[in-house]
Amino acid sequence: MRIGMLTSGGDCQALNAAMRGVVKGLANNVDDLEVYGFYEGYKGLIYGNYRLLTSADFSGILTKGGTILGSSRQPFKLMRVPDENGLDKVEAMKANYKKLGLDCLVILGGNGTQKTANLLREEGLNIIHLPKTIDNDIYGTDITFGFYSAINVATYAIDCIHTTATSHNRTFIVEVMGHKVGWLTLYAGVAGGADIILIPEIPYSNEKILDAIEKRRKAGKNFTILAVAEGAISKEDAALSKKELKKKMAKETHPTVSYKLANMITEATGQECRVTVPGHTQRGGSPVPYDRILCTRLGSAAAGAILEGKFGYMVAMVNGETKLVPLKDVAGKLKTVDPDSPMIQEIKRMGISFGD
Repeated sequence: MRIGMLTSGGDCQALNAAMRGVVKGLANNVDDLEVYGFYEGYKGLIYGNYRLLTSADFSGILTKGGTILGSSRQPFKLMRVPDENGLDKVEAMKANYKKLGLDCLVILGGNGTQKTANLLREEGLNIIHLPKTIDNDIYGTDITFGFYSAINVATYAIDCIHTTATSHNRTFIVEVMGHKVGWLTLYAGVAGGADIILIPEIPYSNEKILDAIEKRRKAGKNFTILAVAEGAISKEDAALSKKELKKKMAKETHPTVSYKLANMITEATGQECRVTVPGHTQRGGSPVPYDRILCTRLGSAAAGAILEGKFGYMVAMVNGETKLVPLKDVAGKLKTVDPDSPMIQEIKRMGISFGD
């Protein structure tokens, strides 16, 4: 049996653990197995940059962050566009797949990666996709690997801010990754005890944010912590068309929404407001135990699908069980936070503000 493997898009803590799960699940059930690793995601598949991996490559990587194969971002919208030398990327990927005589290509990545995986499926290749992203925004699975590890990092950042916020009676904003969805900010905000949580799915108003800060002040709490997603948006901006918003953002002087909010809060309250951006630390470090277990299960389930000749699927986790979900049913779809969900209502009941 010959399989190919690649990791595409942004890295996360549990990519290696997932690859290990696939290979161990196959190696223990196939006498003759060859695993070819493509370097730097789809770039390796396009330009034939790969090597035959050995059992030693997958030893000791359960706890190792990043990806032993490297990664890169190859936008889906450009996959049908020839490169600077006129190379047809899709045909090149198919040619390298066939050149190696692969029985299956295992692809680990997020939404953009998944769309290209589905494209290759449509082109006749045997594909298995494993859902990776710290954003947890892949449709069709309850959880993505990397999510809980990122929650751990973001929560720790909020925990650390608590001590200095209380010591200096300041308002602090911790900016959490997430341009389009707020899962990571939501979970880290709750776990870290943030007082205000701002996510893209629930547009905020400055007045509501200031009301929440004032309410805390009247209660004798002279500090406030906001967990703010990168893609948090005001009600005013949310009402604009994409063209109008793009034009407005081009004139924006603040580097991110968090700095804009910090300036607004300082001017309105006279209280010093500082911004902390954990940034790419949220992608780094060792995977937490939950992700190690999740990846072991997803990897083993992927191996099971390959052994049974079931291709064209994403291996998902649904209601605590692994499930094969057709790529054609989920590719291109985004899983967002439902503003009316029980979880949001439960959190609001605790007195946490979403700025709405």
